Amino acid sequence: MIFVALLKIEINADLMILPLLALLFNLLMLLMTRYIMPVFGVEEGTASMRTLMLLIPSLAPGLTCFPFVVEYLGDDILAWAALSDIGNKVFVLLIAYMLAMSWFYKNHRLTARSNTEKIKQLLLSMVKEPINMVIISAILLLSFGVNLESMPIFLSDAILMMKNMMTPLVLLFIGIAVVFKWAQLRMIASLLTFRAGFVFLLSGVFVLLVPMPNEAAILLAVVFPQSAVSFWPFAHMSAVRSMEIGNKELESNPTFDLELGINVLAISMPFSTLLILGIFTSGSYFTNPYHVLLFGIVMLIISVIPKVFQYIKSTDIGFGTLPVKVLKIVQQTKK
Repeated sequence: MIFVALLKIEINADLMILPLLALLFNLLMLLMTRYIMPVFGVEEGTASMRTLMLLIPSLAPGLTCFPFVVEYLGDDILAWAALSDIGNKVFVLLIAYMLAMSWFYKNHRLTARSNTEKIKQLLLSMVKEPINMVIISAILLLSFGVNLESMPIFLSDAILMMKNMMTPLVLLFIGIAVVFKWAQLRMIASLLTFRAGFVFLLSGVFVLLVPMPNEAAILLAVVFPQSAVSFWPFAHMSAVRSMEIGNKELESNPTFDLELGINVLAISMPFSTLLILGIFTSGSYFTNPYHVLLFGIVMLIISVIPKVFQYIKSTDIGFGTLPVKVLKIVQQTKK
């Protein structure tokens, strides 16, 4: 899908701002997570906090955004989304890795070693990743004047047929891959709802302040940051945990909570998929920035309702003690 989309557009210097905007979004979400998570009962400096700080700002548009962008908005907008994902990849592959290693050394009070070789390996893996290989190949072909129309018919037809298979295959993969663990479902659902609400606010402000060329570009600004969290930060956390398990002194004090991480991944994928589908099937509702802002505020309110009720129940005048008090009054009246 990405290969076909990139071969159909003209790459210009103005589009190079898209990766920078995506990376700026990741960093802003990282800052938000740092200060908002304590509201949801996640203590600062804990394994849960470090896990969420790596996962919540990350994006995985390949599975939860790209297939629907190409179906609803077309190849040109998908190409913009693919270019934006380059900035996100810098965050999930490099910045997230450096944060994970930094927290590992700090958590165990170890002397930081040089990570030059490991960063080189990560850069190599970034280039070898299939989506990035496709983007690089398409940009190289475009730079030599090769596009979809100039390819041999048998080759272009085969590429187009593979492109058409991607959306149903992705939907099948999402349905098969999700495994729910209900123990942490309530907290994770609240966190993902808050994340979505905050992102809607960011998208609404962005659409208000930045002139957009068309409605498709507005919808891309709304749906792209609503992508599910990425697997790459979890891979970095797993690598850190492997180093800890190999050392008995470090094993009892994990840097990250892998159980929480896998649950966030499992719930985030269907959550984002349904949200993005809802946006696209709502017509032109989300092309109005004020509607986007309103929807973001509603989701933020929904996300904090469980914490409000939990606070009320913990107080003496809360709803949790009210039924008991009423029952005592009724019993005394009967007597």
